[in-house]
Amino acid sequence: MRYIETMWKVIEIVLPVFLVIGLGYGIRRTGLVDGHFFEKTNGLVFYVCLPLLLFYKIGTADFSTSFNIGLVVATSSAVGCCFLLAYLYGALRKYPAPVHGAFCQGSFRGNLAYIGLAIVYNAYGDAGLTKAGILLGFLVPVLNFFAILALILPQQHQRTDYLEITKQIIFNPLILASLVGIAWSFFHLPMPTILDRSLNIATGMTLPLALISIGGSFSLDKLRGDIWKAALATTIKLILLPIVTAVFMVFFNISGLDFAIGLLMAGAPTAVATYIMASKMGADSELAGAIVVLATACSSFSYMVLLFWLHLQGL
Repeated sequence: MRYIETMWKVIEIVLPVFLVIGLGYGIRRTGLVDGHFFEKTNGLVFYVCLPLLLFYKIGTADFSTSFNIGLVVATSSAVGCCFLLAYLYGALRKYPAPVHGAFCQGSFRGNLAYIGLAIVYNAYGDAGLTKAGILLGFLVPVLNFFAILALILPQQHQRTDYLEITKQIIFNPLILASLVGIAWSFFHLPMPTILDRSLNIATGMTLPLALISIGGSFSLDKLRGDIWKAALATTIKLILLPIVTAVFMVFFNISGLDFAIGLLMAGAPTAVATYIMASKMGADSELAGAIVVLATACSSFSYMVLLFWLHLQGL
C-alpha cells in the first residue's frame, strides 16, 4: 500500500509537467499557431521570463540558508566526470569529429531551466525552486564551459570564435539574473512592495510558457540521427549522471532537500540548446536533435524513478 501511495504522489509531480509539454506539442500539431510563434515564445522565456523568475526567487530568499557550496561543487564535479567519460568513449570509438562533439555534449548538458526547475517546483514548492535557482546560477557557466569543450576539442583544426563564445557565457541572461539575485539576497537588499507584487504576477507565466515552448519545439522528425548513439548519450544523461551526482553529494555530506534538488537537476533531460550549439559549431545537428527528443521523452519515466526513490528515503 505504501508503494502505491508513493508512486501516485510521484505521478502527481511528474505527469502535470509533461502534460503541459504535451499541450504545447498539441497546439503546434493542430496548427493553431506556427513554429515562428514558438521561436518567439522561447526567446521571451529565455530573455525575460526566466531571468525575472530567477532574480525574484533568489533575491527574496535568505542566501545564507539557501546556498550550499558543497552542492555546487558536487554537481559540477559530476558534470565534469560525465563529460570526460563521454569524450573518452567517443575518442576510443573513433567517432567522426561532428558526431563526437554532439554525442559528448548531449551526454551531460541538461535542461535545468525549463524542465529541471519545473520538476523541482512541483515536488518541493518555492523553497525548492529558490535553492534550485541558486544552484542553476552556478551550474549554467559550468555546463556552457564543458559544452564548448565538447564541441571544440574534436574539431581542433577548425577556426573557433572564442571571443564570441566568451560573450555568450558572460552575457547569458540566466547567469546575469542569478548573479544579480544572489547579490540582492547576500546584501539583504529590500524588495519594494510594488516591485515584489509586479514580479509575483509576471513570473507566474514563466514555467507554463517554458514547458509549452518545449512541447511546441518537440518534433519526432529530429529522430533522424544515429538512434543507438542517441540512446547511449541519453542513458549517460538520465541514469549515469544522477548516480555520479549522488555519489559526489554523499562524499560532500549533502543531505535533505539539497540532496533531492541536486539529484533532480542532474536528472533533467538534454537541453534544446545542445541542438542549437551543435548547428552553429559544426557538430552533427541530427544526432544532437535525436538526443534531445529521446532524452526528453524518456525523462518522464526516469524522473518517476528518481522521485520514487527520493520519497522512499523520506525526501
